[in-house]
Amino acid sequence: MPVRHPPTKGHPLTTPRTIVITGASDGIGAAAARTLAQAGDQVVVVGRSAGKTRALAGDIGADHYLADFADLAQVRDLAEKLKANYPRIDVLANNAGGIMGKRTLTVDGNETTFQVNHLAPFLLTTLLMDTLTASDAKVINTSSAANNFGKLDLFDLNAEHGYSTNRAYGTGKLANILFTSELHRRFHDQGITTAAFHPGVVRTNFAAESGSPWRHAYTTLLNRFMLSPDQGADTMLWLINGTAGTDWISGAYYAKRALAKANAQAYDAGLARGLWEKSEELVKAFA
Repeated sequence: MPVRHPPTKGHPLTTPRTIVITGASDGIGAAAARTLAQAGDQVVVVGRSAGKTRALAGDIGADHYLADFADLAQVRDLAEKLKANYPRIDVLANNAGGIMGKRTLTVDGNETTFQVNHLAPFLLTTLLMDTLTASDAKVINTSSAANNFGKLDLFDLNAEHGYSTNRAYGTGKLANILFTSELHRRFHDQGITTAAFHPGVVRTNFAAESGSPWRHAYTTLLNRFMLSPDQGADTMLWLINGTAGTDWISGAYYAKRALAKANAQAYDAGLARGLWEKSEELVKAFA
């Protein structure tokens, strides 16, 4: 059965929150969207698959937008539409991401795994920053325990040296945690609260199109031992519905509703600052 969560304290159902969820056409994003919509929130679903995104939006009565994060022009267009249509955004859940196959470059010239998992949500968040700070918003970033086999090199963000599918994905998920801590440092005083989380190993079609060995686990009998999308969405919903400073700590990384240990690089404040600056350069290069 779906996990039920009460609305956030201070946000009664008569004043629904506006919650934007990317990667919401399937998996934990779709599960979270259903639960939040049932609780009375105004959910805005963003997905890459037109059919799945429209179907979910129709089922739950939500607005929807299409964007492929492998194209930063589509991210910019998405941000413009969101700013125009939603003067208040209470929660931005950066949930879109994925594990890829062999090394490829996007139309923007970035390694695809790094762009889809980090640069695109970084760009979307920063483009929406005026709306987010005015709304005292929460920014919730879907990371993964895979961050532990990532290694972030500020001078090789496009993985030109020693590329592997799993390492690239782990590095992208590590970047999510570094982005979270630096977002907190830069914007907490302006009302932003933020957290990254590991959803667990969830039974979805994740990795199905990649060249990673993980795709076999998601498409064989092994998937019966994985979490359901509703179970995987639990920590995301806990962060969305909880209160930073009371239930969780802004800028931190969580799993199973508890602080979790991340890759040692995740605690390097200088690296987090450097990643932010490099990310700004990369997204501006193709503006």
